[in-house]
Amino acid sequence: MAEFTLELNDDQKQVRDWLHGFAADVIRPAAAEWDEREETPWPVIQEAAKVGIYSLDFYAQQFFDPTGLGIPMAMEELFWGDAGIALSIVGTGLAAVGVLANGTEEQIGTWIPQMYGDANDVKVAAFCSSEPDAGSDVASIRTRAVYDQAKDEWVLNGNKTWATNGGIANVHVVVAVVDAELGSKGHASFIVPPNTPGLSQGQKFKKHGIRASHTAEVVLEDVRVPGHCLLGGKEKLDQRMARARERAQSGGERVKNAAMATFEASRPAVGAMAVGTARAAYEVALDYAKTRTQFGRPIIDNQGIAFQLADMRTQIDAARLLVWRASWMATTGKPFESAEGSMSKLYASETAKKVTAQAIQILGGNGFTREYPVERMHRDAAIYTIFEGTSEIQRLVIARTLSGMPIR
Repeated sequence: MAEFTLELNDDQKQVRDWLHGFAADVIRPAAAEWDEREETPWPVIQEAAKVGIYSLDFYAQQFFDPTGLGIPMAMEELFWGDAGIALSIVGTGLAAVGVLANGTEEQIGTWIPQMYGDANDVKVAAFCSSEPDAGSDVASIRTRAVYDQAKDEWVLNGNKTWATNGGIANVHVVVAVVDAELGSKGHASFIVPPNTPGLSQGQKFKKHGIRASHTAEVVLEDVRVPGHCLLGGKEKLDQRMARARERAQSGGERVKNAAMATFEASRPAVGAMAVGTARAAYEVALDYAKTRTQFGRPIIDNQGIAFQLADMRTQIDAARLLVWRASWMATTGKPFESAEGSMSKLYASETAKKVTAQAIQILGGNGFTREYPVERMHRDAAIYTIFEGTSEIQRLVIARTLSGMPIR
């Protein structure tokens, strides 16, 4: 077991500096253009693939970092570059985590490589959980999966929404209801292979922020997938459903939910994304405050500005520490007894919103224009308090964990 340390080792520093260079030299110069275009930045993703950032090998190396800091360090640097482009680069990772959290070794080895493709033929993947009437309330998912025993196929029907890479993905991971009577315990995850008939893209959303990341509805009409596309396999599903029924009758311990298993694993990573955006806005504001003069002196000479910057930096560092703690705990097998994963995501996402708003205020009128990046960063930061569990849901998770009570 690796000992916790706040000092990155030489290998981690080298990776961090490499990622920072890519973010500074490739992502940032393209950020404003792709934000305006509101399109997937395929050329940037391809550049990331060429240098090895957009690849299964890279994320596997970071995921298996024994300190747990590989993924949050990578997320912070890429999102420091630009949140929309970075999400296009890392969005496939949520689908990959869905397979890692619920799939067999064979499924992991078969499907995750197909999610990324290679530098000459880049692919993306999508994780499809949310629905028009089921966002934070995962128990309200209505997409159904019915088993056709004669053909050993699952038939999927329903509508998904807010899917990153939805419709343009090579591989879709879809959460569906297998047993409606079990509520969220009756869900399972399915792989929908490339070019499967019946899957189509619905509405593509025009968003407030992260505009370079493709977000759309996914429509499933009699989508048939082979039995081996059920993540974890039919035998494991049947056993899990049986346990859920027994525990529902006896009031026993809860059974893992397919969608929540993915979100639990990814929350600290989302917190790291928020830290990257907050840090970027803070740095712009600090540089501006040092060079912008009013009344014959730099505006940072005023306590009203200097104290804001002091608070911003303190909040960013605190958010990073919460993210690193949760990431280290997850990697070393320590349970989130106080919902530390949710704590990290909650505090980091709220910090990103606050810091980017303060950055705009420090830049004044300039901060309100698209000539400076803090306006875009502020729009991007809003998503962190919404996706993969709103701030309200994170507080609910934390409160329930601390109290042991079914707080509603």
